[in-house]
Amino acid sequence: MNEPSLTAGSARHVRFHMSSLHRVSFRQLLLVAFLLVAALLAAASLHGLFTLERLIGQSREGAERSVTATAAVQNLAERSVAMERAARQYLVLDDSALRRRYAAASHDAIGALEQLQGNDLPASAANDWRSTADAIAALLDGPRATAPERDQALTDAFRELGVINEDVAQRVRRAMQSRNESLRDELEAGRLMLARQLLAAIGIALLMALAFGVLLSRPLKRVEEAIDRLGANRLDDRIEIDGPADVRQLGRSLDALRLRLAQQDAEKARFLRHVSHDLKTPLAALREGVALLEDGVTGALSTSQREVARILRHNTQALQVRIEDLLRFNAAVFEAQRLQRQPVELRSLIERVVDDQRLQAQARQLQVHVSGEPVSAELDPDKMATALANLLSNAIRFSALGGTIRFGVSQHADSVRIEIADSGPGVAVADRGRVFEPFYRGERQPQDAARGSGIGLSIVHEYVTAHGGRIELLPDEPGACFRIEVPHASSP
Repeated sequence: MNEPSLTAGSARHVRFHMSSLHRVSFRQLLLVAFLLVAALLAAASLHGLFTLERLIGQSREGAERSVTATAAVQNLAERSVAMERAARQYLVLDDSALRRRYAAASHDAIGALEQLQGNDLPASAANDWRSTADAIAALLDGPRATAPERDQALTDAFRELGVINEDVAQRVRRAMQSRNESLRDELEAGRLMLARQLLAAIGIALLMALAFGVLLSRPLKRVEEAIDRLGANRLDDRIEIDGPADVRQLGRSLDALRLRLAQQDAEKARFLRHVSHDLKTPLAALREGVALLEDGVTGALSTSQREVARILRHNTQALQVRIEDLLRFNAAVFEAQRLQRQPVELRSLIERVVDDQRLQAQARQLQVHVSGEPVSAELDPDKMATALANLLSNAIRFSALGGTIRFGVSQHADSVRIEIADSGPGVAVADRGRVFEPFYRGERQPQDAARGSGIGLSIVHEYVTAHGGRIELLPDEPGACFRIEVPHASSP
């Protein structure tokens, strides 16, 4: 019974998260990303620094304790020798100053012994030393008549004290060695822990950087795609970009720009239609008038008048052709914005275009070859066929008699390429940068063909660009070689 409420709560949490994200700007997100990554690396670095300082402090403390213990062992041995010298002299001379010298040496030795107890010397070893020292002190007290016997016992006691001193020194050395090994193990463990922490911090920082990179790059990718669509004059799709507040505002601005461009295109199309219509009506009347003059309806014309009428007829015909070309190009630009995409096998499409123009190619004794594997792409078959037909017509027009035209289709990682090469004179260097401009005609024109209108390649460029592709003139000579590259290709 609680599952719906949990699901609703999760949905509310997601909506709250997304709304919070929408209120944050791109720059704020970028700053947060940098701060989080920097904070993570700084925390790992500071923790490593503190760990290193702690280990260095322990190492310094261990070294100081080792020096202190070594000095105490040496002091204990020296004081023991001083005790033995003073004790033997006291037994021989019975001088109270020598007894005081023994007592002072004994006191210093006991101080060194207590210092060693603070450096991990076992209490049993210290008690053995004190017991032996008490026995030696007892041997110093007694009548002088027993001094020789006590001297032998004193020798044995100091020999035993020397053995105890050697045992104390060994115990202290073992304790120092154990502390050093423990410190070395701790240092190694700290080094490994620090290395793991740094590697983990770097890994987490990389993951965070990757996550923020993906989070921040997606809106920018959408902005780039929207700008590409605007550049390709694809103005039908609404631009909506989800993400931070300033990126969404940028998306709204781009959509407003899309609407303005679409409105301008529509106004331009209406203007061209109206101007063309307004020009065609008086132009038709002018052609009819010139025809009446040439037919002698208004009277016979002299030779010079007939020449003037011929010039008028020629120019009116040229003007009408230019207006019709303008209307055709305008219609092509308008249609380029309305693609009907579907999977199309490109080699079959090219072969169909070649079949449609086979008679024109045979009239010029041309051979047309199509090569390449079958490749499919999502595109508008009619508009792509028009583009290929314009390229083929252009190649037939410029190729020499008996020449060869070659089509090639090839598939690449994320695109498909179509190349067409003719055996004509090629494109002049001065014309290469302008071949796709509307109504531009290059300097190299075929001698045995009518002069072109200059819109065929412009229509090809409009249709290819509308598909998100590109067309370019390759620097291959002799002849002209055009390459069309369309994205989103796949094998059939």
